[in-house]
Amino acid sequence: MLASRALLAKQVAAVLTRQPVCLVHQSGDWGNWGNTNVALVFSGCGWWDGTDVHEASYTMYHLSRNGAKFQMFAPNQQQMHVVDHMKSQPMSGEQRNVMIESARLARGKMQDLSRLDVNSFDAVIFPGGYGITKNLSTFNNDGKDCKINNDVERIMKEFHRSRKPIGMSSMSPVLACRVLPNLEITMGHERDESSRWGRWPYTNMVQAVKNMGALFGLNCFFYEVYVDEKNKVISTPTFMWETDYHYHYIFDGIGNMVKHVMRMCGK
Repeated sequence: MLASRALLAKQVAAVLTRQPVCLVHQSGDWGNWGNTNVALVFSGCGWWDGTDVHEASYTMYHLSRNGAKFQMFAPNQQQMHVVDHMKSQPMSGEQRNVMIESARLARGKMQDLSRLDVNSFDAVIFPGGYGITKNLSTFNNDGKDCKINNDVERIMKEFHRSRKPIGMSSMSPVLACRVLPNLEITMGHERDESSRWGRWPYTNMVQAVKNMGALFGLNCFFYEVYVDEKNKVISTPTFMWETDYHYHYIFDGIGNMVKHVMRMCGK
Protein backbone atom coordinates (compact mmCIF):
# COMPACT_ATOMS: atom_id res chain seq x y z
CA MET A 1 0.00 0.00 0.00
CA LEU A 2 2.78 2.43 0.92
CA ALA A 3 4.66 1.54 -2.22
CA SER A 4 1.56 2.21 -4.33
CA ARG A 5 1.02 5.60 -2.68
CA ALA A 6 4.66 6.53 -3.23
CA LEU A 7 4.38 5.59 -6.90
CA LEU A 8 1.16 7.58 -7.28
CA ALA A 9 2.74 10.61 -5.60
CA LYS A 10 5.72 10.38 -7.94
CA GLN A 11 3.44 10.22 -11.00
CA VAL A 12 1.40 13.21 -9.84
CA ALA A 13 4.56 15.21 -9.18
CA ALA A 14 5.84 14.38 -12.65
CA VAL A 15 2.60 15.61 -14.24
CA LEU A 16 2.62 18.83 -12.24
CA THR A 17 6.21 19.63 -13.10
CA ARG A 18 5.46 19.16 -16.79
CA GLN A 19 2.19 21.10 -16.81
CA PRO A 20 3.60 24.66 -17.09
CA VAL A 21 5.19 23.72 -20.39
CA CYS A 22 1.69 23.11 -21.80
CA LEU A 23 0.67 26.63 -20.83
CA VAL A 24 3.45 28.46 -22.67
CA HIS A 25 2.20 30.67 -25.53
CA GLN A 26 4.18 29.73 -28.63
CA SER A 27 2.95 32.03 -31.40
CA GLY A 28 4.92 35.15 -30.47
CA ASP A 29 1.86 37.45 -30.58
CA TRP A 30 2.24 38.77 -27.06
CA GLY A 31 5.37 40.76 -27.83
CA ASN A 32 3.55 43.04 -30.30
CA TRP A 33 0.06 42.91 -28.83
CA GLY A 34 -1.77 46.20 -28.60
CA ASN A 35 0.34 48.34 -30.96
CA THR A 36 -2.54 48.60 -33.44
CA ASN A 37 -6.03 49.80 -32.53
CA VAL A 38 -8.87 48.96 -34.92
CA ALA A 39 -12.48 50.15 -34.93
CA LEU A 40 -15.17 47.65 -35.98
CA VAL A 41 -18.50 48.94 -37.25
CA PHE A 42 -21.47 46.61 -36.79
CA SER A 43 -24.99 46.95 -38.17
CA GLY A 44 -27.02 44.70 -35.90
CA CYS A 45 -26.94 40.96 -35.21
CA GLY A 46 -27.82 38.47 -37.93
CA TRP A 47 -27.19 38.03 -41.65
CA TRP A 48 -30.63 39.12 -42.86
CA ASP A 49 -31.05 42.26 -40.74
CA GLY A 50 -27.65 43.12 -39.25
CA THR A 51 -24.01 42.01 -39.16
CA ASP A 52 -23.31 38.41 -40.08
CA VAL A 53 -22.34 36.56 -36.92
CA HIS A 54 -19.57 34.57 -38.61
CA GLU A 55 -17.99 37.62 -40.24
CA ALA A 56 -18.02 39.51 -36.95
CA SER A 57 -16.46 36.68 -34.94
CA TYR A 58 -13.91 35.76 -37.63
CA THR A 59 -12.80 39.41 -37.84
CA MET A 60 -12.37 39.67 -34.07
CA TYR A 61 -10.47 36.38 -33.99
CA HIS A 62 -8.01 37.42 -36.71
CA LEU A 63 -7.46 40.85 -35.17
CA SER A 64 -6.67 39.22 -31.85
CA ARG A 65 -4.42 36.62 -33.48
CA ASN A 66 -2.50 39.38 -35.29
CA GLY A 67 -1.94 41.37 -32.11
CA ALA A 68 -4.49 44.18 -32.51
CA LYS A 69 -6.75 45.85 -30.01
CA PHE A 70 -10.26 46.60 -31.23
CA GLN A 71 -13.42 48.39 -30.20
CA MET A 72 -16.90 47.75 -31.60
CA PHE A 73 -19.31 50.50 -32.66
CA ALA A 74 -22.85 50.62 -34.05
CA PRO A 75 -25.41 53.36 -34.69
CA ASN A 76 -27.89 54.02 -31.89
CA GLN A 77 -31.01 53.79 -34.03
CA GLN A 78 -33.91 51.49 -34.82
CA GLN A 79 -33.11 48.89 -37.44
CA MET A 80 -35.08 48.77 -40.68
CA HIS A 81 -36.92 45.60 -39.68
CA VAL A 82 -36.45 42.34 -37.79
CA VAL A 83 -36.13 39.15 -39.86
CA ASP A 84 -37.09 35.66 -38.79
CA HIS A 85 -33.91 33.85 -39.81
CA MET A 86 -35.69 30.50 -39.96
CA LYS A 87 -38.14 31.77 -42.58
CA SER A 88 -35.98 34.58 -44.07
CA GLN A 89 -38.98 36.87 -43.72
CA PRO A 90 -39.61 40.10 -41.77
CA MET A 91 -41.49 39.73 -38.49
CA SER A 92 -44.51 41.96 -37.97
CA GLY A 93 -44.67 44.14 -34.88
CA GLU A 94 -40.97 43.72 -33.96
CA GLN A 95 -38.66 46.69 -33.37
CA ARG A 96 -35.03 46.49 -32.29
CA ASN A 97 -32.16 48.90 -31.77
CA VAL A 98 -29.07 48.42 -33.96
CA MET A 99 -26.57 49.19 -31.20
CA ILE A 100 -28.29 46.95 -28.63
CA GLU A 101 -28.51 44.08 -31.10
CA SER A 102 -24.86 44.56 -32.12
CA ALA A 103 -23.84 44.29 -28.47
CA ARG A 104 -24.80 40.60 -28.67
CA LEU A 105 -21.73 40.13 -30.91
CA ALA A 106 -19.43 42.20 -28.71
CA ARG A 107 -20.14 40.63 -25.31
CA GLY A 108 -21.73 43.95 -24.41
CA LYS A 109 -18.65 46.04 -25.25
CA MET A 110 -20.41 48.25 -27.74
CA GLN A 111 -20.21 52.02 -28.24
CA ASP A 112 -22.37 54.51 -30.08
CA LEU A 113 -21.03 55.03 -33.61
CA SER A 114 -21.28 58.80 -33.14
CA ARG A 115 -18.41 58.51 -30.62
CA LEU A 116 -15.95 56.94 -33.06
CA ASP A 117 -12.94 59.29 -33.29
CA VAL A 118 -10.58 58.61 -36.18
CA ASN A 119 -7.66 59.95 -34.13
CA SER A 120 -8.03 57.07 -31.65
CA PHE A 121 -7.72 54.30 -34.24
CA ASP A 122 -5.29 53.05 -36.86
CA ALA A 123 -7.90 51.41 -39.11
CA VAL A 124 -11.59 50.64 -39.46
CA ILE A 125 -13.30 47.42 -40.59
CA PHE A 126 -16.90 46.90 -41.72
CA PRO A 127 -18.01 43.23 -41.54
CA GLY A 128 -20.81 42.25 -43.92
CA GLY A 129 -24.44 41.30 -43.55
CA TYR A 130 -27.67 42.84 -44.80
CA GLY A 131 -27.48 45.44 -42.06
CA ILE A 132 -25.07 47.20 -44.43
CA THR A 133 -27.89 47.73 -46.93
CA LYS A 134 -30.71 48.22 -44.41
CA ASN A 135 -29.31 49.97 -41.32
CA LEU A 136 -26.08 51.66 -42.43
CA SER A 137 -27.56 52.73 -45.76
CA THR A 138 -30.78 52.71 -47.77
CA PHE A 139 -29.29 50.50 -50.48
CA ASN A 140 -31.92 47.81 -49.92
CA ASN A 141 -34.60 50.25 -51.16
CA ASP A 142 -32.67 52.76 -53.27
CA GLY A 143 -29.84 50.80 -54.89
CA LYS A 144 -27.02 52.88 -56.39
CA ASP A 145 -28.79 56.11 -55.36
CA CYS A 146 -28.83 55.12 -51.69
CA LYS A 147 -28.16 57.40 -48.75
CA ILE A 148 -25.47 56.49 -46.24
CA ASN A 149 -25.79 56.83 -42.46
CA ASN A 150 -24.29 60.22 -41.52
CA ASP A 151 -21.75 58.77 -39.09
CA VAL A 152 -20.72 56.04 -41.54
CA GLU A 153 -20.12 58.66 -44.21
CA ARG A 154 -18.15 60.82 -41.79
CA ILE A 155 -16.02 57.87 -40.64
CA MET A 156 -15.28 56.67 -44.17
CA LYS A 157 -14.18 60.12 -45.27
CA GLU A 158 -12.08 60.77 -42.15
CA PHE A 159 -10.19 57.47 -42.34
CA HIS A 160 -9.64 57.95 -46.07
CA ARG A 161 -8.44 61.53 -45.58
CA SER A 162 -6.10 60.40 -42.78
CA ARG A 163 -4.60 57.67 -45.02
CA LYS A 164 -5.72 54.96 -42.62
CA PRO A 165 -6.83 51.59 -44.02
CA ILE A 166 -10.46 50.58 -44.43
CA GLY A 167 -11.27 46.86 -44.41
CA MET A 168 -14.52 45.55 -45.86
CA SER A 169 -16.10 42.14 -46.29
CA SER A 170 -19.12 40.83 -48.18
CA MET A 171 -21.46 43.67 -49.25
CA SER A 172 -19.88 46.46 -47.19
CA PRO A 173 -18.01 47.94 -50.23
CA VAL A 174 -21.43 49.40 -51.11
CA LEU A 175 -20.84 51.98 -48.37
CA ALA A 176 -17.35 52.98 -49.46
CA CYS A 177 -18.22 53.16 -53.15
CA ARG A 178 -21.08 55.53 -52.43
CA VAL A 179 -18.94 57.83 -50.29
CA LEU A 180 -15.41 57.69 -51.75
CA PRO A 181 -14.38 58.33 -55.38
CA ASN A 182 -12.39 56.08 -57.71
CA LEU A 183 -12.21 52.99 -55.53
CA GLU A 184 -11.07 49.56 -56.66
CA ILE A 185 -12.93 46.77 -54.88
CA THR A 186 -14.13 43.22 -55.19
CA MET A 187 -17.42 41.65 -54.26
CA GLY A 188 -16.63 38.27 -55.71
CA HIS A 189 -17.79 37.47 -59.23
CA GLU A 190 -19.64 39.62 -61.74
CA ARG A 191 -21.69 36.63 -62.94
CA ASP A 192 -23.31 33.83 -60.97
CA GLU A 193 -20.93 31.02 -61.83
CA SER A 194 -22.56 28.24 -59.85
CA SER A 195 -20.74 25.02 -59.13
CA ARG A 196 -20.88 22.16 -56.68
CA TRP A 197 -18.86 24.35 -54.31
CA GLY A 198 -21.37 27.20 -54.16
CA ARG A 199 -22.84 30.08 -56.11
CA TRP A 200 -22.70 33.89 -56.50
CA PRO A 201 -26.32 35.08 -56.15
CA TYR A 202 -25.68 38.77 -55.35
CA THR A 203 -24.10 39.92 -58.61
CA ASN A 204 -26.66 42.74 -58.91
CA MET A 205 -24.70 44.53 -56.19
CA VAL A 206 -21.57 44.35 -58.33
CA GLN A 207 -23.34 46.22 -61.12
CA ALA A 208 -24.64 48.77 -58.60
CA VAL A 209 -21.19 49.65 -57.24
CA LYS A 210 -19.86 49.90 -60.78
CA ASN A 211 -22.65 52.37 -61.51
CA MET A 212 -21.47 54.33 -58.46
CA GLY A 213 -18.13 54.79 -60.23
CA ALA A 214 -16.09 52.04 -58.57
CA LEU A 215 -13.71 49.85 -60.53
CA PHE A 216 -14.48 46.19 -60.00
CA GLY A 217 -10.93 44.98 -59.58
CA LEU A 218 -11.06 41.22 -60.11
CA ASN A 219 -13.28 38.19 -59.94
CA CYS A 220 -11.94 37.11 -56.57
CA PHE A 221 -12.73 33.86 -54.87
CA PHE A 222 -14.30 33.80 -51.42
CA TYR A 223 -10.94 33.41 -49.64
CA GLU A 224 -9.10 36.10 -51.64
CA VAL A 225 -8.81 39.84 -51.15
CA TYR A 226 -8.47 42.80 -53.44
CA VAL A 227 -6.17 45.56 -52.23
CA ASP A 228 -6.53 49.13 -53.46
CA GLU A 229 -3.09 50.34 -52.39
CA LYS A 230 -3.73 53.93 -53.43
CA ASN A 231 -6.88 54.36 -51.34
CA LYS A 232 -5.88 51.85 -48.64
CA VAL A 233 -9.13 49.94 -49.10
CA ILE A 234 -9.11 46.15 -48.69
CA SER A 235 -12.12 44.05 -49.67
CA THR A 236 -12.94 40.35 -49.60
CA PRO A 237 -16.11 38.62 -50.93
CA THR A 238 -16.85 36.19 -48.05
CA PHE A 239 -20.61 35.47 -48.04
CA MET A 240 -21.24 37.10 -51.40
CA TRP A 241 -20.49 33.48 -52.25
CA GLU A 242 -23.27 31.25 -50.98
CA THR A 243 -22.08 28.00 -49.45
CA ASP A 244 -23.64 25.41 -47.21
CA TYR A 245 -20.49 23.94 -45.71
CA HIS A 246 -17.22 25.61 -46.69
CA TYR A 247 -17.07 28.21 -43.93
CA HIS A 248 -13.33 27.75 -43.49
CA TYR A 249 -12.81 29.59 -46.80
CA ILE A 250 -14.76 32.55 -45.42
CA PHE A 251 -12.57 32.40 -42.32
CA ASP A 252 -9.44 32.45 -44.49
CA GLY A 253 -10.68 35.36 -46.61
CA ILE A 254 -11.32 37.53 -43.58
CA GLY A 255 -7.92 36.53 -42.20
CA ASN A 256 -6.27 37.72 -45.42
CA MET A 257 -8.18 41.00 -45.27
CA VAL A 258 -7.14 41.60 -41.65
CA LYS A 259 -3.48 40.89 -42.46
CA HIS A 260 -3.48 43.52 -45.23
CA VAL A 261 -5.19 46.02 -42.93
CA MET A 262 -2.50 45.42 -40.33
CA ARG A 263 0.24 45.71 -42.96
CA MET A 264 -1.09 49.06 -44.13
CA CYS A 265 -1.29 50.40 -40.59
CA GLY A 266 2.50 50.48 -40.62
CA LYS A 267 2.76 52.66 -43.71
